[in-house]
Order: sequence, then C-alpha cells, then structure tokens
Amino acid sequence: MTILAMDQGTTSSRAVVFSDDLQVQATAQHEFPQHFPRSGWVEHDPGDIWTSSAGTARAAIEKAGAPRIDALGITNQRETVVIWDRSTGQPIHRAIVWQDRRTADICDRLRADGVEDQVTDTTGLLLDPYFSATKIGWLLDRVDGARDRARAGELAFGTIDSFLIWKLTGGQAHVTDATNASRTLLYDIRRNDWSDDMCRLFGVPRELLPEVRDSADDFGTTRPDLFGRAIPILGVAGDQQAATVGQACFRPGMMKSTYGTGCFALLNTGDQAVRSQNRLLTTIAYRLDGKTTYALEGSIFIAGAVVQWLRDGLKLIREARETQALSGQADDSQQVIMVPAFTGLGAPYWAPTARGTIFGLTRNTGPAEFARAALESVGFQTRDLWEAMRADWPQAGDAVLRVDGGMTASEPAMQFLADILGAPVDRPRNPETTAQGAAWLAGYRAGLCPAPEAYAEAWQLDRRFEAAMPDDQRDRRYSAWKRAVQAVLAV
Repeated sequence: MTILAMDQGTTSSRAVVFSDDLQVQATAQHEFPQHFPRSGWVEHDPGDIWTSSAGTARAAIEKAGAPRIDALGITNQRETVVIWDRSTGQPIHRAIVWQDRRTADICDRLRADGVEDQVTDTTGLLLDPYFSATKIGWLLDRVDGARDRARAGELAFGTIDSFLIWKLTGGQAHVTDATNASRTLLYDIRRNDWSDDMCRLFGVPRELLPEVRDSADDFGTTRPDLFGRAIPILGVAGDQQAATVGQACFRPGMMKSTYGTGCFALLNTGDQAVRSQNRLLTTIAYRLDGKTTYALEGSIFIAGAVVQWLRDGLKLIREARETQALSGQADDSQQVIMVPAFTGLGAPYWAPTARGTIFGLTRNTGPAEFARAALESVGFQTRDLWEAMRADWPQAGDAVLRVDGGMTASEPAMQFLADILGAPVDRPRNPETTAQGAAWLAGYRAGLCPAPEAYAEAWQLDRRFEAAMPDDQRDRRYSAWKRAVQAVLAV
C-alpha cells in the first residue's frame, strides 16, 4: 500500500511516495521560473506549475519502483490565483502569486470604506493583497471579456489545489478543501460556505467558485494515462495546514512554524475561532469528518527567500546550505539587523508597501555578517508572531514550537530561534511534514492510516533546541529588532 503526495510550492514542485506507515520511499523535485513583471508583482505560468507537478509525481513513482499507488494527497501554495476556461482548460492569465502586492490600493480603498471589520468577522482575515479575492477581481477587470464570461459560467477560479485537481481529473472535478477556501477572503469560516456578502464586496461571481469539501474527502480520480492507472485523490490541504497535520498538532495549544519561501506559524485553537486583537489571522486548520478545527496564524512573507536573495541577488553564496557555515564566521561584535521586507511586511504589521532595509553596517561588514543577519531575521519575525499569539490566546502558555521546512536544517538558525523566543524548539525526525500531512489526509480517508490520536503518538523528535541566551541579551536584541522595524514602517 503506497500513497503519493504532490507538494506544489512557490518556487518548486515536489512529489513524495510514502508507504502506508508514512515512511518516505522516494522523492522528486523541480524548480520552475518566477516572473516579476513590475515591482511588487509576482506571477507563475500555470503551465509550469502543471508540468512540474505531473513530472515530479511520475519521477517519484519511478524512483520508488513503480508501486501501485492507492491514494493521492495534494498540498499547495495558498492564496495564489488561477482562472481558466472551463471548456479548454487554458488559463486566461498567468497565476498571480500570494506574494503579489498589485492590489494594495484596492485593499486601501476598501479599508477606507470601513468594511474591514465585516471582512474579518466573516473570513477571519484582514484586507491585504496577500489573499485571493482582490487578485480575482483584478483579473476579471483587466482581461478582456473575463467578467462577462465568469458570470456566464464559462470560467473557473481556483487556488493551486483546484487547478491541479482539474488537470489531474481531465476537467471532471472543480473542487477545493476548507483550508484553501478559508484563504480567499470569500469563505465564511463559521458557516463553512462561500459568503454571498463577500462575493458582492469583492465583485466575484459565485459561478467561478469550486465546491468545498473536507480536507480528507473524495476529490475525484486521476486520468489513467497520467500515472498508469486511475488514482483516487483523497486528501487536500493548503501547505501550512498540511504541515500542521504533518506535525500532529491536533491538540489545542499546539504550535508549529514552517520555514519555506515564507514562514507561517499556526496555533491550534480547537473549535474556537478566536478573533485576534493583534492582527493575526483566524483560519481553518483542517476539517475532518465534517468537524472544523481552527487556528491562529501569523504569516511572514520572506524566510527562506532571504537565503535565495543572498544566492541569486547578491551572489554571496552558490548554494543555500553554504549560509550556515558562512554565518558562523560573522564578527560577534557587529549587530547587523536585516528587515527583509522585499514584498512588504506580513503579520503582525501588514505593511504591503514596506521595503527591505539593513541596519548596523560598518566598514568591516561583509558576506558573513549578511548571512547571519539573514538567518536571524527569520528568528526575529517568528518572535513577533509568538508574542502576538500568546497575547491573543493566553491558554497557549509556554508552548513548545514544532518547526519544519528547509531552513530547519540550519543549526545556527534553529538555535537562534530558541534563544530569541526563550522557549524550546522541536525539530521532527521526518522533515517532510507538509507532504506527510497531505499523505496522512489521503491515507486516513482511504483507511490506510491511523486516526489522529494514534498518528500523533508516532511523531518522532530529531532534536530539541533549548534557549541558551541570557534574558538581558535576548531583550536587548529583540528591542533592537523592533526599533529597526519601526524605522522601516516610518519610511
């Protein structure tokens, strides 16, 4: 019995073949191009997303020895928007990526109209170009004839999961799951249905929208020609919710933080949809067997992407893994602080027009100091989220943070994270938590994987990072970070 997980991310598509006890059998990964047509704009070619996803799935199956695949799970970059023609399957425009800031002025106008409280009450989200609805409206207004065609039912909207399912099933299924729906600004997270009020507010015809299902559910079957046989698609979750499941954060009060292109921390709040007083998001963590579990979420737009910038922008390194050794050579007497607001600042600031800045430069500042400041910026931003979550939901108390994602391989970064939080940081033995979460959802639906409680008992620790920084130093370093952020916001 084997399960295939398709993990479609912001900079690459991955596929992982798991056994029914969720041991990794084979993986494949492929990067695809990023498009930046203007400052603050980020796009993907949906064709690249599809071919890289299908190609890595086939490659992983082949590496695993071409086993019989019994279930397929999908996890995906969230909020990214694709609109396509229902008859041909052809997108009407490039995908507009979650990082894209082109609709900031639309959000500003709506905020000035005084509707943000209504939006937050309904969707749990804030008015920010990060989310899908304003991107949809932008496409409908700027692609010739798109709005009329949408009203006529000729077009379909989807986040990346919906687009992949459409392609995988040969256009037979236009569906999504509750976690992805909850990131669109169009979904009533308490009623668990699309909101007519939000659709009217953002000018999105309901005819565009997919059917919403549980995270472990029947989403259709793949075309037989893709992988040698038809495979049931039984699990779907946005990448951060899939990581929450993969980290077995099933109990209220459990927290996880995933470090990929961005950084996303989720705090399980059980059946309570907690309204944040600190500009965090209220979102759906997962929906199983018709029961919704909620979370508070903090979103950082730039985490692993800051290492990519060191590599591709500054060309200080050739490979991301070099950052760890380079940062270890930094001069401890220099306190360089990097605020990587390349595409604005996310939670808890929500400043889409903010831009990156570096403080504390001297004549002796060099590549090593830049590398350390880049890694530390991720820890500082996580501390911002940590503080906001504990203020919003005091029941979290002195929680342990479970971490996953590519940056967790950096020992200095994880140690600094524990130091600046003043709390333990747990790294799991299996780093494939996002893909594993998607695989578990599919396997749970198929009857191959255990129930949540038994699955949680099998979670294994690789290493716990304990805080070693003195309290006064921690406070001093964090205060310097806060002053740097305020300076950025003041520009």
